[in-house]
Amino acid sequence: MPVEKKFVGPRLRQLRRERRQTQGEMAKALGLSTTYVNLLENNQRSLSVQVLVRLSEVYGVDWRELLQDDSTSVLADLRNAFNDPVFGGDPPDLQELRAALDHAPKVARNLLALHKSYRALTERLLAAGESKVAAVDEVLSSTPEAAVHDLFRRNRNYFEVLEEAADAFRRGEMIPTDEFYSYLKARLKSRMGIDVVPVPVSALSGTVRTYDEGEKKILLSEGLDYQNKVFQLTHMAGLLEHKAEIDGIVESAGVDGAREQARCRVELANYFAAAVLMPYTGFFAESVTSRYDIDHLAARFGVSFEQACHRVTTLQREGAQGVPFFFLRIDKAGNVTKRFNATSFHLAEYGGACPRWDIHLSFRTPGRILPQFVEMPDGSRYFTINRTVDRPTLGHRSQDNRLAVTLGCAIEFAPRLVYGAQFQFDDPDLFTPIGINCRLCPRHNCSQRAHQPMHLELPIDERRRGQTRFES
Repeated sequence: MPVEKKFVGPRLRQLRRERRQTQGEMAKALGLSTTYVNLLENNQRSLSVQVLVRLSEVYGVDWRELLQDDSTSVLADLRNAFNDPVFGGDPPDLQELRAALDHAPKVARNLLALHKSYRALTERLLAAGESKVAAVDEVLSSTPEAAVHDLFRRNRNYFEVLEEAADAFRRGEMIPTDEFYSYLKARLKSRMGIDVVPVPVSALSGTVRTYDEGEKKILLSEGLDYQNKVFQLTHMAGLLEHKAEIDGIVESAGVDGAREQARCRVELANYFAAAVLMPYTGFFAESVTSRYDIDHLAARFGVSFEQACHRVTTLQREGAQGVPFFFLRIDKAGNVTKRFNATSFHLAEYGGACPRWDIHLSFRTPGRILPQFVEMPDGSRYFTINRTVDRPTLGHRSQDNRLAVTLGCAIEFAPRLVYGAQFQFDDPDLFTPIGINCRLCPRHNCSQRAHQPMHLELPIDERRRGQTRFES
């Protein structure tokens, strides 16, 4: 396994301090010079295979933990945190943030944890509205959705162990897309003794799928289309056949709370299902060749538009890395119902995403892709595509059960997408200024402002009327 140019300075320093050793004592234990340990800790030397093996032997640590590098996402999170108005102006530059991450990683991560708690409290209070009776521990607690987002964020939306399990799931078997449903039914029966039973919509009372463990039956609603039937069965196969791998990811991530753990297991099983239906190597190659044409990818792999969107956010394998995307899904009221992120873009956990974002406009043009260039208050720029997706219809009361999704990437990746071919990227008028939501957005003179920002006092002059009643 190649480990050239792997820098582990902060983790090596943390390991030494946990053992209450000096650099000299660690050097002696590893058979190295004190100078060399100092260079390793300051990222002035990369880790060799020999030293990696020695570290594993002497300190009993998993070499994979030493090589795991989430510094890119942590650095992006630090930049986002310091752009919060609560810190005031003049945020630290990239060099200062990198220095903090290299030399004081615990301080940097604890600051992020503090800011995350502050943001969670702020948004929970906003979500609670005028209620004065919410318990303090309930307000401060993280939601299951936040636990899912954080788990995937820490892993850059990529789980190698689930990719390997998905490859093994269909290895050696060429299964045509239109026969996959039959294959899954036969596999569940032969390997686990589980029958798949299609049932009328009315029999499941608003549920699309349920597993009766005692009867060894999966009841599948007839309201599902073929793509969703296949996805649901693949999801269940992952949840049952690869329980150990999924539980291992949740446990190693330190996810607390039964509800939070359950939600994480569900989303990891969804990840597995997507990896089975859209195998990494083939899907990555097709994504690059088609320039991320989502409709083409959905048709090619027999999945839905939303499933293909979600899958491209997971193409983060080292050596075969795709465009880093973020994914957001909302309902018609603007409530966020799903979010995944492999970029530095900050996604709101609760409703109220910026009304200037075309994800909202897409409800007026069902099924049509709306490309849009957006600029955040900190000046960062992104390219997004927005479109509606339909949900299963389980009766006349659930007609037009439509949601909207957006898929976005940093502006430098836009030329790699087929949807950006028609645009001149250097046109300053191309970008729409947006924010996370009105209560957190520092923009002045926005005609779409619906709330007073929490951290700014907008100018009010009774002699003047601005574009909204919040600002003169």
